[in-house]
Amino acid sequence: MSQTRDLLIEIGSEELPPKALRRLRDAFEQGITTGLDKAELQYAATVAYAAPRRLAVWVKGLQTAQQDREQLKRGPAVTAAFDDEGCPTKAAEGFARSCGVTVEQLETLETDKGAWLAYRQFEPGRPAADLIPDIVAQALSQLPIPKRMRWGDGDDEFVRPVHWVVLLFGDEVVDATILGTPTGRETYGHRFHHPEPLYLAEPAAYMPLLETEGHVLADMDVRREAIRGQVIEAARRLQGEALIDDELLDEVTALVEWPVAISGGFDPEFLEVPAEALISSMQDHQKYFPVVDGNGSLLPHFVTVANLESRDPDQVRAGNERVIRPRLTDAAFFWTQDRRQPLASRQERLASMVFQNKLGTLLDKSQRVARLGRTIAAAIEADPDQAERAALLAKCDLLTQMVFEFPELQGVMGRYYALHDGESAEVAQALDEQYMPRFAGDRLPQSAIGQALAIADRLDTLVGIFAIGQAPTGDKDPFALRRAALGIVRILIECELDLDLHSLLDESAGGFAPEIKAGHVTAEVFEFMLDRLRAYYSETGLDIHIFEAVRAQTPTRPLDFHRRIEAVREFARLPEAESLAAANKRIGNILRKAESTVPDQVDAGLLKEPAEQALHSAVEQLRPKVEPLFEGGQYTEALCLLAALREPVDSFFDQVMVMAEDPALRDNRLALLQGLQALFLGAADLSRLQ
Repeated sequence: MSQTRDLLIEIGSEELPPKALRRLRDAFEQGITTGLDKAELQYAATVAYAAPRRLAVWVKGLQTAQQDREQLKRGPAVTAAFDDEGCPTKAAEGFARSCGVTVEQLETLETDKGAWLAYRQFEPGRPAADLIPDIVAQALSQLPIPKRMRWGDGDDEFVRPVHWVVLLFGDEVVDATILGTPTGRETYGHRFHHPEPLYLAEPAAYMPLLETEGHVLADMDVRREAIRGQVIEAARRLQGEALIDDELLDEVTALVEWPVAISGGFDPEFLEVPAEALISSMQDHQKYFPVVDGNGSLLPHFVTVANLESRDPDQVRAGNERVIRPRLTDAAFFWTQDRRQPLASRQERLASMVFQNKLGTLLDKSQRVARLGRTIAAAIEADPDQAERAALLAKCDLLTQMVFEFPELQGVMGRYYALHDGESAEVAQALDEQYMPRFAGDRLPQSAIGQALAIADRLDTLVGIFAIGQAPTGDKDPFALRRAALGIVRILIECELDLDLHSLLDESAGGFAPEIKAGHVTAEVFEFMLDRLRAYYSETGLDIHIFEAVRAQTPTRPLDFHRRIEAVREFARLPEAESLAAANKRIGNILRKAESTVPDQVDAGLLKEPAEQALHSAVEQLRPKVEPLFEGGQYTEALCLLAALREPVDSFFDQVMVMAEDPALRDNRLALLQGLQALFLGAADLSRLQ
């Protein structure tokens, strides 16, 4: 049984990019495990660490050497290896030379297919210590680093200059040079709390030694939860609740090695500025966590996370309060200045802002969206005039100082400024909701005007960009068209808007100048949106065969598509589903191969066999019940009724020869199957469930 030891790999460097730290950690661990697997070195488990100045992987229970291997090389058949006199042929001699032995040293391998010359070679396993440096180097070279840098006089490149490398296998150092740095067993603690080297006796001592002596929490996930707990507790002491954004929490986790939460405050007068602007100032510029009361209203407090345990926390607090004040002062100034000019007065200036060179300015886009928004609003029984007004104001806040400073507040500030200008509450709300959903899983617009504007804006972008030949390719999607398409289908389905997507695309295309030829791409955009719909359902875990069964019928209304999906999902759970899906597939194959034209109607007088008579009777009894249900979109109820056809369908295929020699009988039976298939196609092509 092979021996095992723990392995520790640590790359110590200057501060790593905080937004990339988690990705670097995961990729480094993956690179190490891939290298070990490729080298056929078995191990028990791996643990990855990441902090601002280090990436590390602890490999538990790693084999000290590869397993010895016996390699069998098969050569020519014995009949071809020796001539009639028993002398080796050129084939045998050539095989022996390739193995570095004589023909006499080869053995004969007996198989079911005959006898062959063979050479059995023993290959001892290499020590893991000989393989580890190359594995580490390969893992580092494949890290997702867009731009590498050099330092000093060497040619080595990494995301940041490297200062130390630990390569400890059991209690022994693996001697090597990684990224121009000799390996050793000394790590370093916190830059200020413990800048001196720390001696590592074994890999298992790594994390506890750094924490107890080095003032470093090396485990990124442990550090993240420690920060969360400290921030929550600091806000609680302020009689509030911290707003903890996950992305900000990740970034702060990547900025500190020894987190210490410190609360601070600011002048309550700043609370007159919209809370979203203050929150953006705190989160995006200062990496602070805002604090709200039990009603969600912003309090004049924040929580910051220091990277050291200060002897004078009050001085740290005062320093952070001094830093935040100019930021909040700027926000208050923008808020005051922007309100001096109504949103509507900025509309003409949109003519100087290019949306896309071939598609015109933001003013052109606003006017197209206003036209389409009126149509959508009327279709969902909303006020077309309000939808048009919202569309014409929708991009005006892009010209405000607040949105220029905080782009993430577009729409949000539009709502505030519209209310200040005396616009209707519906129009103001729509200005905010036009961007919803902003990201995967985000909330959807709740108002009808907001829904109309959100759909119209995205449709205009999709049709326009496709029309000028810039549809997404591969990973490239500069106009975020995939997100736009998914946003539309989510709004139509989850807000239960029964709108025809083909009609909306045609209406959108009509708003572009004739030379754009937007009408030529609506079918392409429709298929693109169906692909996004496929992704939408894939994320819910839907069996892809169910989606394809519905897509085969190409419903043009996403809400109708969704209802069919739900119906087929329910049908697929029935005990009759598998048999009827197989029957539908069989029917489809039979009808495709039919050489004659199938009659539209079944001639009851030509039904000779009891099984075909029973099937015809069952179909005719169900037809008047099922067809109205399909027409009313009650697909689940209709398919459940059709499940009763399983027995007569099975009996028909067991007892009736469809392709009879008599052409009249054959065509009549084909007509029966065609009518049966048409009933099921009222919801989906169930043959796709097979």
